[in-house]
Amino acid sequence: MSFTKNMPFEWLVGMRYTRAGRRGGRNSFISFISLISMAGIALGVAALIVVLSVMNGFQKEVRDRMLSVLSHIEVFDATGSMPHWQETAREAFQAPEVKGAAPYVAAQAMMTRDDTVRGVVIRGVLPDQEPKVSDVADQVHQGSFNSLKSGEFNIVLGKDLARALRVQVGDKVTMIAPQGQVTPAGVLPRLKQYTVGGIFEAGHNEYDSSLAFIHIDDAMRMFKLEAPTGLRLRIADMQRAPEVALELSRILSGNLLILDWSKQNRTWFAAVQTEKRMMFIILTLIIAVAAFNLVSTLVMTVTDKQADIAILRTLGASPASIMKIFIIQGALVGLLGTAIGVGLGVTIAMNIDVIVPFIERLLGVQFLSKEIYLITALPSDLRWPDVWTIGSVAVVLAFLATLYPSWRAANVRPAEALRYE
Repeated sequence: MSFTKNMPFEWLVGMRYTRAGRRGGRNSFISFISLISMAGIALGVAALIVVLSVMNGFQKEVRDRMLSVLSHIEVFDATGSMPHWQETAREAFQAPEVKGAAPYVAAQAMMTRDDTVRGVVIRGVLPDQEPKVSDVADQVHQGSFNSLKSGEFNIVLGKDLARALRVQVGDKVTMIAPQGQVTPAGVLPRLKQYTVGGIFEAGHNEYDSSLAFIHIDDAMRMFKLEAPTGLRLRIADMQRAPEVALELSRILSGNLLILDWSKQNRTWFAAVQTEKRMMFIILTLIIAVAAFNLVSTLVMTVTDKQADIAILRTLGASPASIMKIFIIQGALVGLLGTAIGVGLGVTIAMNIDVIVPFIERLLGVQFLSKEIYLITALPSDLRWPDVWTIGSVAVVLAFLATLYPSWRAANVRPAEALRYE
């Protein structure tokens, strides 16, 4: 009670107008519209939080699957050959963030089996060094990554590539290098038969359908290279890859090119960011519609309370105080709607792995087909900066919605309002 006694009268009146008045009649209708506005803001905020969390989850899932095969940072010489990769690796470890380094050979070739031909990306690696920079060795579900031994010409294929070639572990495939052999009869393609030593599944269609691993020595023989193409690095925090790449550019000696994972897939990440921005704008319109409802609620309240406003003005209330009353009323509706929406959205986003399977079982449907989306569970990655941004936008829109009705209330003329009372 003492708290309300010490409260400014603008807050007391604004809070009173927010609550339902007399039963039935115009006041109850206005209160109902006010509740609808609050519910609209809450639903808009919750929808925006859930959708952005799911989009973040998809982005994180795809990114992690890509980086299970790719490296965080790649270093290669401008000449296309890095004969002193060990020295470059030692220099790279001067950066405390660098945790692993391994050489590689990158090339393209054709793979054939019977009448099937596929274009593939060949990566020559050292099997004992590769686990330091990627997770591909753990993703081999048939055969073994350690079957890649120098001179044995074994190969590890992606799952979809192996399916397209119709091969299993132990079968033979033929690789055709783009560099031909010059013979008296002319230029002939260079062929080599490889034995499938393993099949991996990264969970990313681009790599499962086109990537193959061989030993780095076999790769250099096949593509007539004298040294590895470059060096792959893994760092402690992949989010700091651009900063670490910049630091390495100052540490490493030689004419080297340094590429971090965000630049390697710049187009895909730019497309995802654009999609997130567009979804944010579209779903913010839901909150904007609820804010328009708030405008109509306050306008109706001002029209209904003109006599009350006139009495307050005659008792000495200034136009600024009248304006503040209706700003407080609209802001309370916006704040309550935003708070409810944030609570609802955060709860759903944090428990989406439980909610979605329950709905699927209830309706007997599957929202995500593994053949299409590569995953069966809906991912969610709740980021608190997104939550604060969404909440702030909702509160600002609700505040802006109060300005015109409160200005109109402040301009009510007491004499005209009381003429017919």
